[in-house]
Amino acid sequence: MKHIAKFLLWIFGWKAVEPPAPEPKCIILGVPHTSSWDFIISFLYYKSVGGKASVMIKKSFFVWPLSPIVKAMGGVPVDRERGATLTLQIIDEFKKRDYFHLAIAPEGTRKPTERWKAGFHTIARAADVPVYLGYFDWKKKEVGRGEKFELTDNQQEDLKRIRLWYKTKGVQGKHPHMFTTGKDLE
Repeated sequence: MKHIAKFLLWIFGWKAVEPPAPEPKCIILGVPHTSSWDFIISFLYYKSVGGKASVMIKKSFFVWPLSPIVKAMGGVPVDRERGATLTLQIIDEFKKRDYFHLAIAPEGTRKPTERWKAGFHTIARAADVPVYLGYFDWKKKEVGRGEKFELTDNQQEDLKRIRLWYKTKGVQGKHPHMFTTGKDLE
């Protein structure tokens, strides 16, 4: 699969920038999230560099014939109907597994949003796992896990610093008008 993923990235014109995260458990942010293609590109990227990442997918997708495909692509079934317990479900997954690289889009949607979701922060702190600032830059056609980000106790300040990192990096989504780092940074 590694060589097939490398070949497909090359066909699509993409360059994989970094190797997978070295830790057995981590959260990798996926920014900017403006297209369903972001999942495909990030999946191919992580496979091409020898990694295996997981993503949260609502449990209704885990039915025949989709279930085996979704699981093979790293899907982790979550019950989104249970609201706040979604975070607890993912923390529990971190505790149960020896290896778990979880990709999360903090924007929470492919539409423009001023407010990013902070669930990844809560999960990372509770599970004691690092966070990487992953990106897919459609302008440069580069995809990577990004640098490790040191979280603090101040969730809002961390979110501001993370959004500033993406703004400074200048990453561009497939649909640039759909990506915003937030009004407080403009």
